[in-house]
Amino acid sequence: MIGKISIGKSFRGCILYCMSDKKQQMNESSAMINRADILKYNLCFGSKFELIKQFGEVRNLNPKLSNPVMHISLSFAPEDKIEKWKMSEMVEECSRKMGFEKNQYLAVYHRDTRHQHLHIVVNRVGFDGKTLSDSHNFAKIAAYCRQMEQKYQLREVVSPRRFLSEEQRWAPRHDIRKKLLKENIKYCISRSKGYFDFKDKMEQLGYKVIRGRGIAFQDNQKVYFKGSEVGYSLATIENILNPKTIFTQDAMHMQKKRLTRGRSLEKENLFRENQLKKLQGQKSNADITEGKSQDQQQQILEILMRPVEDKEEIPFELRKSKRGKRRRH
Repeated sequence: MIGKISIGKSFRGCILYCMSDKKQQMNESSAMINRADILKYNLCFGSKFELIKQFGEVRNLNPKLSNPVMHISLSFAPEDKIEKWKMSEMVEECSRKMGFEKNQYLAVYHRDTRHQHLHIVVNRVGFDGKTLSDSHNFAKIAAYCRQMEQKYQLREVVSPRRFLSEEQRWAPRHDIRKKLLKENIKYCISRSKGYFDFKDKMEQLGYKVIRGRGIAFQDNQKVYFKGSEVGYSLATIENILNPKTIFTQDAMHMQKKRLTRGRSLEKENLFRENQLKKLQGQKSNADITEGKSQDQQQQILEILMRPVEDKEEIPFELRKSKRGKRRRH
């Protein structure tokens, strides 16, 4: 059992969504009739437009509140088959656990999916004008779902990690969505010739591919996953799809490094040759051919062993300090 909570502004949009028929995905021309079934009214009654008016009138008791709508959806596993009277009991228990048993709320059962699910629309403004608190809502709904699973013997679902104890938080999990995404990525990569071909195949399977510095995927239910979470980062996918282009890029990068290194060596050799020419110009050719003294040899060795200094470029720190001195003077 999975519970979700959202806080919104419009009763009209939420109530119309919960109580109206919906067009089928396979055939948009025909609508699914009798999609919604009312389970429970609390301090309200009537058609969808009458309910919108009633919720709005009570909402005006606290006009400063910008988000008066609380929308709770409870979804059950496909193998769970629950009678309507049990769902009504669950709704009443939810109202007590979440603290809105004295507020207006409407519970609607939907039959447009393979798994059973229901919606609860709650007015956060009470008849006394006070606002229903929304603090710790996610922890409360998670605890409520675990209790209902034990009470009605439903399929157990693990709560989000942040709502678990430290021991349970690090227990291994089996995420079906991630496993399916990983298999689909592997399948599309094996049958793709490039990145755009891979993207088209993933979109055909119902995923939205989001590429920036990395890569991410979004499924039909708007669940977002990073590629690195399933072992397929952007670099990994590109390496698999275009190994030749990446090899050539690496080769070009290494060649560029070698060229820059060769230029610096040439510059160093020219500097040393110029220094030797200057030293040799001070002595006669005869002295050089007859043999250099130990002092001259030592001087030549010092020049050859001297580190290269690029006198044309001045470090930024020195330039900054000089400017500062000039301004002070």
